[in-house]
Amino acid sequence: MDIWHLNLIRFLDFYFTLIFLANSLRRLGFYQSIARLVLATPARWPRLLQLIKQHRGIFLTWTTVVPGLLALALMLLQLLASRLVWPSAGRPPFGLTVETVAGHWQAVAVVVPLGLVMFALDLYFFIRVSTLDRATMEKHFDQAEYWLSSRTAHVVRFFTLGFVNPRKMVAVEVGKALIALCRILNYSFWWMNLQVGLRLLFGLSLWLTWVLTA
Repeated sequence: MDIWHLNLIRFLDFYFTLIFLANSLRRLGFYQSIARLVLATPARWPRLLQLIKQHRGIFLTWTTVVPGLLALALMLLQLLASRLVWPSAGRPPFGLTVETVAGHWQAVAVVVPLGLVMFALDLYFFIRVSTLDRATMEKHFDQAEYWLSSRTAHVVRFFTLGFVNPRKMVAVEVGKALIALCRILNYSFWWMNLQVGLRLLFGLSLWLTWVLTA
């Protein structure tokens, strides 16, 4: 294939679709591990579940779903623009090619840096996937459930004159853990939003170049 005649608008269709599907499949195992834990919680850790529900407001935010929705919307918007609204952008001789961009130094100065940064960030987060140590989490969950349901907690509290309250300690630690987890998730979602933002800027730079050079 002659790289100089590669249609960049059609390539953008392919890239946005590929990166969305690849990232979704790449993280499928992580999502499955979370789903298994969630499904096992009501039967295995009922008291812990009740405690976690008291902190459900930590997770019920738009930051948990917005990045994925933005990536999907951007992919669909690109397909709609290139296939239905301006189909000529994807057909020769009207399409935007590598040769066309290379012939305008202003376009090169914008498109190339944005493309490189976008690809580098997408590649980094495709390789770097979060993992879930399910065995360790189940061990901690079992310990928390034990102290929340066992009569031993009352005995410990009685003989320590209330200075040591295992159930209260578990509740405090669960709250801290959930807040820490929320911060980690928000940090990850911030980077995901940056990815989507870079794709949007790169896409806009290509479309603007096509308009100005058509």
